[in-house]
Amino acid sequence: MNNNRLDQLKQDYMNTPIPRELDFVVRKALQQNRKKDYFKKARVAAASVAAALALVTVGVNSSPVFAQALAEVPVVGSMVKVLTFRQFTVNEDNFEADIKVPEIQGLENKDLEGSLNKKYLAENKKLYEEFMADMEDLKEKGGGHLGVSSGYEVVTDNDTIFAVERYEFTVAGSSDTKIKYDTIDKKRQVLITLPSLFKDESYVEVISDNIISQMKEQIKSDESKVYWLEGYVEEFEQPFERISKDQSFYINADGKLVISFDKYEVGPGCMGVVEFVIPTEAIADILVSNEYIK
Repeated sequence: MNNNRLDQLKQDYMNTPIPRELDFVVRKALQQNRKKDYFKKARVAAASVAAALALVTVGVNSSPVFAQALAEVPVVGSMVKVLTFRQFTVNEDNFEADIKVPEIQGLENKDLEGSLNKKYLAENKKLYEEFMADMEDLKEKGGGHLGVSSGYEVVTDNDTIFAVERYEFTVAGSSDTKIKYDTIDKKRQVLITLPSLFKDESYVEVISDNIISQMKEQIKSDESKVYWLEGYVEEFEQPFERISKDQSFYINADGKLVISFDKYEVGPGCMGVVEFVIPTEAIADILVSNEYIK
């Protein structure tokens, strides 16, 4: 692309009007930052990045010509890999929904790209339909309060790994938070699963034992930490013993395996969504290779 083309693209971008939705995006980001259950403190800075990406997303979604021109710029184009494909919104007195459907773009493996995007649309459409049904049910019963939001964040993007986080937050009397991840090998254009990282199923026990050790250490050093472990729970609570074979996970920018648990999965609601970074030395002997995990 010549300099004249770049100058013209820059001018077109600068002339693009700032959308009215920007104020809503910023306010939502600030509100989410104040709710510890949404994300851990370590991700507070990501809200600012998400707001900045939202501006680019609006421009890309509103103008196919702009999107094509933007993709021709190597530095900028490499940043635009997940966009908001569709958004379901409801804003009534006691009912609010803000459901964003992500769309991955730029994968050479179009079958993988298509299957992921189809999954994202289906799960968010289901979330919206369930919200609408629950809202109508509450209205028929005399009213109530109901809120739901979903969104996404790129948690890792380097030469090898591209990991996307998708979250759901619901409020209906109490609140609940669920997080899912997709981790992609950008070189081979394949989806990485937790079992695919290890030689055999022994990883379940090895990782579980390490997480239990981390939980106990956190409880010992910080009285605000509470986990459902044997010896630390009431009789009616089910203690955490093992991760599932397909436990939610991602590989972070440092090449470390991160295991994630939804709110209420391994502790009370005050713990929110919790993550554990697994030391590589703890799993080194059972890894298939050290290509992903460093």
